[in-house]
Formats: sequence, C-alpha cells, structure tokens
Amino acid sequence: MSDETKVEEKAESEQPSGAPAIKKPVLLGRKLGMLQHFKEDGSVVAATVISAEANVVTQVRTKERDGYSAIQLGFGRAKKKERLTKAALGHLKDLPPLRVLREVRLDDVAGFATGQEIGVDRFQPGDKVHVVGTSKGKGFQGPVHLHHFTRGPKSHGSDHLRRQGSVGSGTTPGRVLKGLRMAAHQGADRVTVRNLEILRADPARSVLVIAGAVPGARNGIVMVRKA
Repeated sequence: MSDETKVEEKAESEQPSGAPAIKKPVLLGRKLGMLQHFKEDGSVVAATVISAEANVVTQVRTKERDGYSAIQLGFGRAKKKERLTKAALGHLKDLPPLRVLREVRLDDVAGFATGQEIGVDRFQPGDKVHVVGTSKGKGFQGPVHLHHFTRGPKSHGSDHLRRQGSVGSGTTPGRVLKGLRMAAHQGADRVTVRNLEILRADPARSVLVIAGAVPGARNGIVMVRKA
C-alpha cells in the first residue's frame, strides 16, 4: 500500500459522521400524540410528543450541478420484511432503507455528504420552531361544516336545513363567480404552525416535546425547523 493511499484513508476516517452545524436546523419526525407538560414553575401546558430518530442525508444538491442548493433527508428505517421499490433502493444505494424522503433548501451545503446524520441534539429547550405537517382529512363537507354557514329553517317544509341556498343571480353576471364558498373537500392540506416552543429535547430517546398542537393525526410525518 502506497503512502498516498494511506493518507487518503486517514483523511476519510477523520471526516465527522455528523452533518455540519446549520443556522436553522431541520428534522423529520413522527407525531406520537399529546400530553400535559409541567413546567418548573408548576404551570401545565398541552404539548405534543414527536419521535425523531436520526435523519440521514441521502443526497446533496449544489447550484453548479442542479441549479439550486439543498439536502435530501431520509427518515423511518424500513423493517426487514418491508419492501421498498427497486427505484427507491437504487436511489439510496448503500444507505439503509428509508421510508420517507424530503428535500430541504439551504443557502450553503458546504460540509454535507451522503450518509451524515442529523439528530434531536440540534434543538434545545426554549427554541422556537415551525412545524409542518399534513392536516387531518375530513372528506367532502357541506358549507355549514366547512365555512360555518348558518343553517336554514327546520320547519314549514324547508329543504335548506344544511344547504347553501342561492349562489348568484340569473341575469347579471349570469354565472357563479369564481372563489364562491361552496361544499368542497376539507383537510389533507400542508399546514405550518409557527413559533412553537420546544419544552424538552431528549437525544437518548430521540424525542422532542413541543408546546401546543401540531398538524396531522397520530403517526403522521412532520418537519420541525428552527424559527
């Protein structure tokens, strides 16, 4: 083995396994549910528990090659019996099988490399964070439930108890205006809740406790990013 090869192997071994520091760290996690959190002064607040095992950097995008700078994070180790598509396995290559992949734009990706990990230790109690998730789907809902319209009369043969009623005149403009509030699909939207406080960060158990409610149902995937 030549001296140059030894120097190269030594340099590779000295590279840190963790990703470099980010001004506004971001982490993918899974919403476990809500609980009561007691503060040091004795007050109690509603809080959400998020399980956030270490995210793996699966891809690094640069302005020179891709036209923008970003990193792709992977979350959720797949079980041995769980199948991933050949396309997903080919994309991950030598990385562990990951169920969830999300791309995050960054101004500078210097120091990032495939295989690095980002964990809960990037956040501290008292930090303000933005939480992004998918809201609960409510299906197709009428205007009373969706837009809080007043219901119609219940008696005298009324057939407009929970209906909308008139939606426009017949002469002018002679059509239904765009944007009119009507029955529609509700929920299942990307929602961001801003400036929530981190009450506890437990790297040993890979858990974040955040004050307040975050979007989505139990076991939903959320993205936590420092404000």
